[in-house]
Amino acid sequence: MIVIANKRSKQENLLKKYGTDAVIIDVTSKAQDDMVRLSPFYPHGGIPVPFSPGCTAMSVEGIWQGLKVFETCGVDLAMFRNATMKNIKRTVRRFGRPLGHQKGVRSTTLLSYLDARMLIYVPAYKWMLENKAQEQVQKLRSLSENRVVVLLDYNTNEDIADPSTPLSHAAMVKAYIEGKL
Repeated sequence: MIVIANKRSKQENLLKKYGTDAVIIDVTSKAQDDMVRLSPFYPHGGIPVPFSPGCTAMSVEGIWQGLKVFETCGVDLAMFRNATMKNIKRTVRRFGRPLGHQKGVRSTTLLSYLDARMLIYVPAYKWMLENKAQEQVQKLRSLSENRVVVLLDYNTNEDIADPSTPLSHAAMVKAYIEGKL
């Protein structure tokens, strides 16, 4: 069984809740082992940018942030090349209100937040799981057969269709392993 928990949770509380034999695994960009490769910030390289034939990015987050359009700023293709796991977030504070995500690098179509999540983020992240992180996926699948696996993420929203809070990428790992993504 796989469950999602907030990275800020205390380990002792998680072990009380899920049992002392539960395996707690950080899948954020702060992970200290190879599970960091499941972070959308991880620079795998060669990740296809949806709706952009021949265009790739270093990370899923680079795609997400690069295609974001704001009141004062359009897409930022430099985000596709960011291999540092830092300075990827493009914020309201700096660029104003987000207008949506451009449907690919050559399009003029703007997608709503939820449509962008479904058409850009989820397919890019799934591609990354299938093509760049199979070793980590298989390790989690194997562990979850006999133990509770607690995946730590900063966001815990497991509902892809709920745009009220950011989607948990750990939840997408869980859904992928369970054959639901």
